[in-house]
Amino acid sequence: MLLNILVKAAVVYISFHLIWRVFRHSRFANLAGPPSSSWFFGNIPELFNPNGWNFHYGILKKYGTTMTIKGALGEPMVLTCDPKALHHILVKDQLIYEASISDIFFGEGLLSTFGEQHRKQRKMLNPVFSINHMREMIPLFYEVTNRLRAALSKKLDNGPKEIDVLHWTSRTALELIGQSGMGFSFDSLVDDNDYHPTVSTGPLMFYATQYIFPLAKKFDFPRVKRFIAEHIPLERAQGLIHIIDVMRQTSIEIIEEKKKALMNSDPAVVAEMESKKDIISILMRANTTVSEEDRLSDEEVIGQVSTLVFAAMDTTSSALARILWLLSEHPDVQEKMRDEITEAQKNGELSYDQLVSLPYLDAVCRETLRVYPPVSFAALRNLRKDTVLPFSKPVLDSNGKEVTEIFLRNGTGVIVSLLGANTNPDIWGPDSYEWKPERWLSQLPETVAGAHMPGVYSHVMTFLGGGRACLGFKFSQLEMKVVLSVLLASFRFAKSKSKPVVWKMTGIASPMVESGDGKTRELPLFLSLVD
Repeated sequence: MLLNILVKAAVVYISFHLIWRVFRHSRFANLAGPPSSSWFFGNIPELFNPNGWNFHYGILKKYGTTMTIKGALGEPMVLTCDPKALHHILVKDQLIYEASISDIFFGEGLLSTFGEQHRKQRKMLNPVFSINHMREMIPLFYEVTNRLRAALSKKLDNGPKEIDVLHWTSRTALELIGQSGMGFSFDSLVDDNDYHPTVSTGPLMFYATQYIFPLAKKFDFPRVKRFIAEHIPLERAQGLIHIIDVMRQTSIEIIEEKKKALMNSDPAVVAEMESKKDIISILMRANTTVSEEDRLSDEEVIGQVSTLVFAAMDTTSSALARILWLLSEHPDVQEKMRDEITEAQKNGELSYDQLVSLPYLDAVCRETLRVYPPVSFAALRNLRKDTVLPFSKPVLDSNGKEVTEIFLRNGTGVIVSLLGANTNPDIWGPDSYEWKPERWLSQLPETVAGAHMPGVYSHVMTFLGGGRACLGFKFSQLEMKVVLSVLLASFRFAKSKSKPVVWKMTGIASPMVESGDGKTRELPLFLSLVD
């Protein structure tokens, strides 16, 4: 009875709230844009469709770098990849563009905090993502990756074999963030029974983020938030809740164990804790020395664990899987990378400085992250006050007139297209959609630097920019290069002859193959040992 009343009340509230938003914003976000395929759902099912690549590329080609996208009941939102607009959204006016990521799932971590609380957390975490700390992490990265190599080698005892590479890159990414992030082992990387699956997002999760989570956020009662989350009728949402529950309980256990070690009366135990280099140990030690106003609460520390796993696992494993798939499609590129790596490895495992100085390995990583970012869109931004959004290049309004700026009302939703920003032909040239690692080995077009794209990495937006840029982008880069250097020196990767792979535009790009039950998330590649 109570559940029915609450559900009906929530539906009524969301309906009235949505109608009010549509009415309030309809006169302002008046740029040209694609027609709605549905009066109720707008363009969202097409934009966030797993097969939405052609739709996304098509609207960018037709309407330019900024356009109006219709949400539920035709609510106008702005989609942009314009460099000047991105600078305002992510850097200049970042405080008024609030990212729609809920603390229901991720607690009080970096992804779901704002303003001063977010600044304080970044300040505490910055040192653990420094280059000096990355150098110290190299032995741990190799230890985990060598376990991966041993597991794959064992599978090839009887000769070359087809293996689901995504399964292993996902497990490796989880173990790497577990060991380096928390000093905790999630996966032995020995057999096939240890993998912890994650879930992807889609159109329905977009609606939940835009309309249901803000309702839950209005209630400062954890049980109410939990109740709302548990009754979201989406399998993906419930799968994510289960994963976050497991992560939260694991986080609490890890943090409590580290707390006891820090307060232990045995000097040897304290010394061992002081020597640990994982991110959470460093954060907890730093937390004991800072002033009260800069100190993170236990909930904030717990929130960082869930954030680290969510942000670091599927994105990095997707990027690694994409590179290995591309190398299977381009064996000449694979051989060139292998030659460069094996030549550099003549004196043993590569140091941090050696890894980052390999030009072709770096070019392949940069080009893959440019053309195929694991995440196509940044989290939806909701304006917190009226503003004017300027453009570097004129676009058409709904009347066909060229405009160089648009007035947006408080509450307007703004979608940042990372894929569009990374493949803009005006910036990267007519071959912008093509995967060409060699472009990074020569002078980039003047338009690349001239665009002043506000990204933190290589003139692209894969890791965002501004105060909410990905703090761990150097960590991700190092992880990818260590894994690739070890695997390419040991194995050759070839296309599967029996299972065609299709990449889906899910929340995090995923490879899929046809199966008896429809499509399964996997990347079958044919592996053989390097002589």
